[in-house]
Amino acid sequence: MKNKKAIAILSMLTAIIIISSCTKDPPPSEPVDEPYIIDKGAFPDPVIAGDNPLTREGVKLGRMLFYEKMLSATNTQSCSNCHMQQFAFNDTARFSLGVRELRGKRNAMSVFNMAWNTNAFFWDGRAHLLRHQSLKPIQDPLEMDESLTNVVAKLQASSIYPEQFRRAFGTAQIDTNLISKALEQFMNTIVSNSSRYDDYLAGTVSLTPEEERGRYLFFTEYNPGFPAASGADCQHCHGGANFENDQYMNNGIDDDATVTDIGRQTVTGNAADKARFKVPSLRNVAITAPYMHDGRFRTLEEVVDHYNLVKTSATLDASFQQQLPGGLQLSATDKKALVAFLKTLTDKKLMTNPEYASPF
Repeated sequence: MKNKKAIAILSMLTAIIIISSCTKDPPPSEPVDEPYIIDKGAFPDPVIAGDNPLTREGVKLGRMLFYEKMLSATNTQSCSNCHMQQFAFNDTARFSLGVRELRGKRNAMSVFNMAWNTNAFFWDGRAHLLRHQSLKPIQDPLEMDESLTNVVAKLQASSIYPEQFRRAFGTAQIDTNLISKALEQFMNTIVSNSSRYDDYLAGTVSLTPEEERGRYLFFTEYNPGFPAASGADCQHCHGGANFENDQYMNNGIDDDATVTDIGRQTVTGNAADKARFKVPSLRNVAITAPYMHDGRFRTLEEVVDHYNLVKTSATLDASFQQQLPGGLQLSATDKKALVAFLKTLTDKKLMTNPEYASPF
């Protein structure tokens, strides 16, 4: 009886094993595309396009593309060549060199806090959305000098990108729209909000007397009637959490006779926009030299000297016109204090954050 019982149990176990071996394994689950949450700190909520929400896989793909040299004609240059993390995603050259060793026409703008940008992109605002901006350097003969058709073909033929596009957007079929969306996602996550000045606002550090004097000058309006209490009125153009105002302005670096780049007028065709350029953020300004749209100033001291007495022209912003003809009349001590304050806006975490570094 015992042998029969054992044989019966063994038969049942064998049947179970056979049935189990015939059952197909369930297909691997699709990756869960989790939302990517920006660490905004004390900043207001960012502006993210409704048709391109941030996801971990989308941001990962965008980061790969940002550092991908196949986006250039010679496979030798990526976005990161002109937007280097160690320099707050800026270039140290006055005019960046493209794949043909040709110089660009304007100084490269920094790529951080793009999610708080609401007035188009480039110095003249010719790209309405960040995704539109992302594709233009690829096609520019002075920069990456590649066609979008070739870029798509190279990425499609790669061993890694079709799968990564599938994970990010649900399709392995690559196109320029998805490329631009991925790049937009990654650039929207590059956040700079951890400077020493941010720590000062949080009450965790104090400014030196010189930095505090610079802060007072920066945020205080120009008042010729009370020179002892007058400030440099920098915050008029470089205010808010991101130290900019989402406007295009003529800041008096040229007079009417010496203007060679008409700036915003190229896009709008409006003569009132002549020599107006996008107001950039002053965050990390100490490490983003050279300065202005044409990189004419190498140091912050030169920049402060310029604003101490600007040049007049037909489209000079009204905030500068009220300072003429004598200018701000800053003392040498005040100029040093302004530079000292500007250096408190440097975000060292931005330059070393591994989430922004090359994934390769």
